[in-house]
Amino acid sequence: MILSAKKILELNAKYKLIENLDPRESDPEGIGIDIRVGEVHSLSGPGFLGTKDRDTPKAEKIADIEAGNKEVMINPRDYLLVKTIERVNLPSEKISIGDGSPPSYLMLDVYPRSTLQRCGIYFMGTKTDPGYSGELTFALANLSNSTFRLELGARIANVVFLQVSGELSRAYGGQWQGGRVSTTGLEKQV
Repeated sequence: MILSAKKILELNAKYKLIENLDPRESDPEGIGIDIRVGEVHSLSGPGFLGTKDRDTPKAEKIADIEAGNKEVMINPRDYLLVKTIERVNLPSEKISIGDGSPPSYLMLDVYPRSTLQRCGIYFMGTKTDPGYSGELTFALANLSNSTFRLELGARIANVVFLQVSGELSRAYGGQWQGGRVSTTGLEKQV
């Protein structure tokens, strides 16, 4: 079951599900919470995903809102990683939603703001499992023939929280915990 944005804000007071929310999100539209871009990273070098090991391309931070950067230009065919200002904290245990349903795990799914697709920017996101805590990292690719200006602090995605039915084998404890953007070399997969 998808939880409304209003319900998430109620739960946020108790569980700190999303930190660093934009004040605009105190009265969100629809069912999701908008999240903003705080850092932008470019990639260089090869990557590898094997059955036991992985190695990502080197990620270089090219813009950071905390450093005073205002915007980045995304040229045609550019591929960048963006990290959110907001930090999510998905409990690794079941929590009470308070709507008469039994306690459940929470996960989140992410959707791009439609302005991105209207400008030729392809957004790549993923689901986030119970137990993850940290900023979220997404990819943006400019598929258009025009340069796109992205202002840091802009709302780029909408996160939707869902209740998870059943039990988990284990909560997320993976290597991307804490908002890490890339590996520092070849590493074992957990």
